[in-house]
Amino acid sequence: MARKSLWLAAGVRTPFAKVDGPLATRDAISLSVPVVQAMCGQLKDGDKPDLMVWGTVAPSLRWSNIAREVTLDAGIGTEIPALTTILACGTSMAGVFAAAATVDQPGGGLALVGGSESMSGIQIGLNQKLSTWLRHFLQAKSLAQRAEILGALPLHDVRLHIPSITNRTTGLSMGDGTEIMAKTWHIAREAQDMLALESHQRAIAGWKKGFFSDLVIPVDGVTRDLIPRADTSAEKLAKLKPSFDTTSGQGTLTPGNSSPLTDGAAGIWLAAEEALGRLPSHLPRVRLVDWEMSAVDILRDGLLMAPAVAIPRLLARNGITYDGVALWEIHEAFSAQVLCHIAALEDENWLKDRARVTALLGKFPLEGMNPNGGSVALGHPFGATGARILSQAVKELAAYPSRSLAVVSICTDGGLGTVALLSKD
Repeated sequence: MARKSLWLAAGVRTPFAKVDGPLATRDAISLSVPVVQAMCGQLKDGDKPDLMVWGTVAPSLRWSNIAREVTLDAGIGTEIPALTTILACGTSMAGVFAAAATVDQPGGGLALVGGSESMSGIQIGLNQKLSTWLRHFLQAKSLAQRAEILGALPLHDVRLHIPSITNRTTGLSMGDGTEIMAKTWHIAREAQDMLALESHQRAIAGWKKGFFSDLVIPVDGVTRDLIPRADTSAEKLAKLKPSFDTTSGQGTLTPGNSSPLTDGAAGIWLAAEEALGRLPSHLPRVRLVDWEMSAVDILRDGLLMAPAVAIPRLLARNGITYDGVALWEIHEAFSAQVLCHIAALEDENWLKDRARVTALLGKFPLEGMNPNGGSVALGHPFGATGARILSQAVKELAAYPSRSLAVVSICTDGGLGTVALLSKD
């Protein structure tokens, strides 16, 4: 069966705030509820989505399928199938790809996709050995058994498990991994700071001109993103000390050119052609043409380099060069990671050996990237970033001339990446 025309329509999101800020009292579910309620309130005559796909990255012992819990807490209906996705920073973009399989089927229709992250609500747990000991202790049937088990507890097992933002295979944080990438690709600190400065300037300009006014809903009295800084400058960024490589004297990643730990939630609509009429006509919408998921060898290629494989494969498959793309939305986990991607995309050896693409794609048009700011300035709630960046791209592209194309790219921990190709039809 041929694939249907699939469409993305801009959703809404909460304002994004730094960890332990004004959204800190909400967990990942309660952050999501106002977004889902606002989006379902856009539908006509009490209509409901045919599918709910939602995700969050930080684990919680309080739920396993956050998509179902959000659906129920939002009160949008008990008969909506709900699927949870988890793919680090690409969680809600992967949710779009997963939803596409259902929307592409008869009766699939309309999917509400998104995600959330409460970095202020990270749950600390017991390590596995202590958890197993405690379970056996509670299962004991007599005081004598409990006394015996208590006496057998090794004191060195009495430790808490505190989640950290590190890769399980390498033991490195994303910042540590990106420092290695920056050194490999010779990415200068000054270039990273300049990209960060432009991200803040574009985000502030976007808010001033009203670009975000229909993309962001107020939550708990917060009406706009709290992370973009109008007062930052190249001089201020240059004074910041490295955050990850703090001993070699060659560290280049700082709090100023890295995305901050962020609380927030975001959603987006995915619709088959016949379901577009169920959405209000004023919502920006563009066609989802194609997508690509990729993986790289972390130790050989770099922790966050997978999109530099996915992008050329996606474009070559569709017969498109870099200058054929009007809009680029590249997730800014770090300024250095973005600049590493661009360097790789222009490197013939990388394209041939890693992406296995022989087509000549040209020079990357840096000026067409993230026109209303990226994650360094706006913030990065892991589970929400995919929906945030897609909704932003949809609204941006919808204002372009007909047949304009956009590429949306997200790197993720684990050497993975997600990339989507959009078209203004």
